[in-house]
Amino acid sequence: MAPTTFNATDYLLNRHVRDGLGDRTAVVCAGQSLTYSELTDETQRVAAGFRALGVRPEERVMLCMADGVELLTGILGAMYLGAVPVPVSTMVTGGELATVLADSRARILCVSTEFAEAAGIALASSSDVTDVLADGDTDLRATRWSELRTHGQVTEPYGTWADSPAFWLYTSGTTGKPKGAMHRHGSVRDVAELYGRGVLGVEPEDRTLSVAKLFFAYGLGNSGFFPLSACATTILERARPTPAVIAERVRATEPTLFFGVPTFYSALLNSDIPDDTFSSVRQGVSAGEPLPPVLFSRFRERFGVEILDGLGSTEALHIFLSNRPGRARPGSSGTPVGGYRVELRDQTGAPIAEAGQPGDLYLSGPSVATGYWCRTETTRAVFQGEWLRTGDTYARNEDGTYTCLGRSNDMLKAGGIWVSPAEVEERLLQHPDVAEAAVVAGRDTDGLDKPIACVVPVPGATVDPAALVRWCREGLAAYKRPRAVVGMTELPKTATGKIRRNVLREVVADELVVRPVAPEETVLT
Repeated sequence: MAPTTFNATDYLLNRHVRDGLGDRTAVVCAGQSLTYSELTDETQRVAAGFRALGVRPEERVMLCMADGVELLTGILGAMYLGAVPVPVSTMVTGGELATVLADSRARILCVSTEFAEAAGIALASSSDVTDVLADGDTDLRATRWSELRTHGQVTEPYGTWADSPAFWLYTSGTTGKPKGAMHRHGSVRDVAELYGRGVLGVEPEDRTLSVAKLFFAYGLGNSGFFPLSACATTILERARPTPAVIAERVRATEPTLFFGVPTFYSALLNSDIPDDTFSSVRQGVSAGEPLPPVLFSRFRERFGVEILDGLGSTEALHIFLSNRPGRARPGSSGTPVGGYRVELRDQTGAPIAEAGQPGDLYLSGPSVATGYWCRTETTRAVFQGEWLRTGDTYARNEDGTYTCLGRSNDMLKAGGIWVSPAEVEERLLQHPDVAEAAVVAGRDTDGLDKPIACVVPVPGATVDPAALVRWCREGLAAYKRPRAVVGMTELPKTATGKIRRNVLREVVADELVVRPVAPEETVLT
């Protein structure tokens, strides 16, 4: 018997129109809004345009576009047609875009005007791309997006199944070559119902605003799957997020759900935006990296909003460990989202049952990707039967919540004892002069790894290495203190706001060798 058909775009859009909810507002962007009927109509026109270009079911369509109606309908229209949209980071260089274009074998490239230069560089070395679509005037030999909409409509969704390929998301590639995680149509419904509805309780009256963009798994759920599945409203912001931009957007659109990352919550706290900026927000959400308790407390005290920290990944599509509204435990990623199972394992692969013991985190759940595109060896190492090896080191607390100790390759030893970078960073962030902090390993003159703190001061302050080392010694076990403190104007980050720890490790790798200091207090200016 053939499986029952299921199309993710039909689930997100057409279903609401059939239920008589077509007049509800679906998307707000650049001062304009579209109802569900209008968004469905626009998506069907984009699907027809792709079909006119010869796009076939399961063929990849790459999109390097700013958040807006064009990107949203490009993703939805491709899935509606049975094709596979591949949204990619808008911060890629031309060379990086060329790499993922070649890897994906995409024949269609959709770009926004802001990224035309990178697209031009990528296209110069691409032999697969036959058609380029642009949302405005560029120097590229491209078809205008408005022309894509002139081929009528595809009125019926392609008969995909829940297990049919729906979209790909490339990992950041900061620690290796980018890998395309392949996701199913059914996974859209899984994350929308298990996390969007099950944890956040998204309802039609909600309005979502996400700092993370649509090309990122986190942002795709926040701004796409969650609001649209609930017949709620998504608020899209094309511009690069800054505290001022986001504050203005919040005041103008009054979202009820706000999604950020720890570094952006820190930026908001260090800005001069009004304390009542988030008065419309009923719930804040954080992911990408662990949210330090100090940021949780400061944000709630100043803006009156509780932030739910959680853990997700590109491979899992969205958050699978989460705190719960009204019951958040600062410093933890919460408990497994309904429908997911997690397990901690030691270095031999044996399960860890004892609370407080660190272990590699494994995940089993319905939204896990089917694997990486053309990466057989890596797929077998990461996707192990029903389990996904997340690459995170965690410990289970006595109350059943889980606390992140860092990425498995971020953990370091000092004096033979494991040190969690997150724990030292939390202590540093409690200092009034510190806006951002990241702790990585650096080698001393004996070739031993020691913790080094990379610190960005708050505006108007300066980094005092000796004072910060003393601060850590006063609040942490002595062996956990940074052996060096390096002041920085900013921390290197990925397009989605994650700290690029591999870059920081390279920056500080030889600091303790080049400038050896007393082992008792290793301080750098």
